[in-house]
Amino acid sequence: MDRAGQTKGQARRRLRAHRRRLAGSRDLGADAEAIAAAVTGATPFASGTVLSYESLPHEPPTTALNAALRRAGHRVLVPITLPDRRLEWCDLGDPERTPLGIDTPAAADGAIVPALAVDTSGTRLGQGGGCYDRVLPMLPAGTPVLVLLHPGEHTRETLPRDPHDVPVTTVVTATGIAEASAPLRA
Repeated sequence: MDRAGQTKGQARRRLRAHRRRLAGSRDLGADAEAIAAAVTGATPFASGTVLSYESLPHEPPTTALNAALRRAGHRVLVPITLPDRRLEWCDLGDPERTPLGIDTPAAADGAIVPALAVDTSGTRLGQGGGCYDRVLPMLPAGTPVLVLLHPGEHTRETLPRDPHDVPVTTVVTATGIAEASAPLRA
């Protein structure tokens, strides 16, 4: 297949299969600790509210990261996906999971978002629901946005991009933090 002409759907199918293989070969416990250490060691967020998420088993793990952010004094908000694919937000520390509103990102001090891959131009390819395509434009200008990936998912390959896609600048893997546009090692 000519990957340069692939649709987002084709790219997602291929990247999901790649992720399943990758996740199966990773020590996700060690990855969780490495991701938490990389983010908290770099202190990319001012104190305040950080949007994050609760990872699925095949995604880069967020449990240790979210706990570390809370220990550092951040309020960590996680999404609840609504039937129309918009994201409602709740405080991770709230056992009742009280909804805070879909406009919550407008007051965030930082965001940690999922993706299947990010290319070196900052194109982020998500799961396809458009959830974060709605969230990213809501963030205040200059808000740090970190995309969590497994090592090998930050790619030189040009990913399909639509006009509404918001480019991202920072990628975090178990091997550390990198600018999305940074040259990748061979």
